[in-house]
Amino acid sequence: MSFHPGEPANRALRALILTAADNAAVRAIVDRYGMRLGASRFVAGEVLDECIPVLSGLNESGLKTNTTLLGEGVLDSDRAGGATRAYEAIVERLAAEELDVYVALKLTHLGLPLAEETAYENLERVVAAAARVGMFVRIDMEESRWVDATLRIYRRLRVAGFDNVGVVLQSYLYRSADDLEALLPLQPNLRIVKGAYLEPPELAMRDKHDVDESYRRLVERSLRAGGYTAVATHDTAIIKSTIGFAKREGIDAPGKFEFQMLYGVCENLQESLVERGYPVLVATPFGPEWYPYLMRRLAERPANVLFFLRALLPS
Repeated sequence: MSFHPGEPANRALRALILTAADNAAVRAIVDRYGMRLGASRFVAGEVLDECIPVLSGLNESGLKTNTTLLGEGVLDSDRAGGATRAYEAIVERLAAEELDVYVALKLTHLGLPLAEETAYENLERVVAAAARVGMFVRIDMEESRWVDATLRIYRRLRVAGFDNVGVVLQSYLYRSADDLEALLPLQPNLRIVKGAYLEPPELAMRDKHDVDESYRRLVERSLRAGGYTAVATHDTAIIKSTIGFAKREGIDAPGKFEFQMLYGVCENLQESLVERGYPVLVATPFGPEWYPYLMRRLAERPANVLFFLRALLPS
């Protein structure tokens, strides 16, 4: 997340882009041109066969990976079941390819808007399939209205004996510090992000300094507590402060934390960190339902809008 929440112009542009993400007319225009519009910078294809070579290439460059079948907000039980079966097949294929990769997914893709129990049962199937092949599953965090259900489902899986599952906290939400404290007894595998959704000011911080300070506090508390921390950011100041904190505390990077970044963003920074001996994971999604994901990437970093618009111009 690279926008500056405290700057009115960037905040207004971000709100405009995220509003467009829900606009059917805008989506129809974007979908008409498909990946030609520039989504391929951030999305590794529309099918798994296109994504596999990308994941393999990243691994060959010393980068860890995860992948996501893009999709969210499913309101039909048949579609939620189809997404679940697709993830089970993805897990099997990735295991067969012997890649350094795991899957990340959204619970609203597995039916959370229908019922929490539906999402739990579908996710349990995916996590169980991943456990059979020694693979990890990350539950992504979505809008604030889904946080409580997401954390309940995560806890249920851990109580059920699944250790191959992790979750995400968003530093711009005021509640995240308390959520972290409640999770720490589980020794969780946590991914810390700033946050990519348009939330009301009573729930989420807007000033960049506040969001960044919250992020640092979450990361440092998680590292001190001894679980595994995925520091998901392209913010070089936060990366530097995390490295400094880990050195002062004697925390070993490969065993206790890693940096995570998005496919198509800050490749030079990814390579630099790997060269310095830090594990770096690149989140590498695929799928035909790439539009909402693309819009959030544009909203996070307004400079990406210029890249996207240039893709519309004839070469």
